Amino acid sequence: MNKLIFRKFSLDILNFFLIASFSITFIVWIIQAVNFLDLVSDDGHSLKIYFYYVSLNFPKIFSKTIIFVFFISVFYVINKYTNSNELIVFWNNGIKKINFINFILKLSILFLILQLVLNLLIVPKSQNLARVYLKESNIDFLPKLISEKKFINVVKNLTIFVEEFKKDGVLNKIYINEKIDKNNSKIIVAESGKIIKKDNQFYLRLYNGGITNLNQANSFALNFSETDYDLSNFSTKSITHPKMQEIDSSVIFNCFKEFLFTLNIKNHGSFKNSTKLTCNDRDLKSISEEIYKRLILPFYTLIISLIAASLIIEPKSKYFFKFHKLNIFLIGSFIIILSQISLKFLLSSVTSIYIILLLPVILILIYYFILLLITKLKLNFL
Repeated sequence: MNKLIFRKFSLDILNFFLIASFSITFIVWIIQAVNFLDLVSDDGHSLKIYFYYVSLNFPKIFSKTIIFVFFISVFYVINKYTNSNELIVFWNNGIKKINFINFILKLSILFLILQLVLNLLIVPKSQNLARVYLKESNIDFLPKLISEKKFINVVKNLTIFVEEFKKDGVLNKIYINEKIDKNNSKIIVAESGKIIKKDNQFYLRLYNGGITNLNQANSFALNFSETDYDLSNFSTKSITHPKMQEIDSSVIFNCFKEFLFTLNIKNHGSFKNSTKLTCNDRDLKSISEEIYKRLILPFYTLIISLIAASLIIEPKSKYFFKFHKLNIFLIGSFIIILSQISLKFLLSSVTSIYIILLLPVILILIYYFILLLITKLKLNFL
């Protein structure tokens, strides 16, 4: 009987969590997708690349909502059971309050594992796939971005200006400025031209013009009656260098180990100049913050589950009873905020590192001990 009761309770939490998490994730994803429209409008990528790229951001958004949504789910379901007097079923079947709290704590471990899998494996992989796909994609939306009397510079080291763009696709009075390197550039001027596609690559076929090569020493010009200008040689202006969130977790942990071996602790444990150390162009602070986000932050799921579970322990005082639910909600919200802002103090000192890394465990032990005292010893709560 107890198993059936807990099964229904856990299913209610899971159903609310799935509905709430996917709703919030989808809303955030839509907003973020709108912000990524510049991949098409400014960077010249196709709609196919755009939708593929924004879709791969879904796991990242979902992983960031788990802690908050899980807290809301447990809080909402317990509050619902309290208002409808369904919690009496638990107590009438001999289920003690500490057993109820232990069940929620065990349930939160499943969500902890889900977060660790997402943060350590799925999110970095999906983010890296999005970057690689963006990097290897062609700027096949470029022809649609070319317009009359407007400088187009959606790709690196290339600027295109067209005086007139006719409906039949013919371009008149074309100006192209290509920066070859720091000291060399190329200017192409043509009377007319047309964008063509060969072997899935775009070319600009130019007629009656000239090419001028410029460098610090001299310049020389070359006239042509017809030539093809290859647009596939240019890369997108989108960021293609891997961000910290896109790097494999094993690489980040190995990099952190290298820092630990090479770090010189001075001035009684202060990290003097430690952030100047780099590993693959990364500094110690960014690596430590990423490890915290992926590995430590999910453990706050356990403490907020205990906070939400403490909703069943009602205070004896009528004054505090009126604000009991609000207080529990505010405490849970404060812990979630604390989990985010504690990251800012990660490298302030050696002591702060140990405190911040152990903070979730410390909070879990302290809060669970308090709940144990109240429930086991049947202490009056305020």
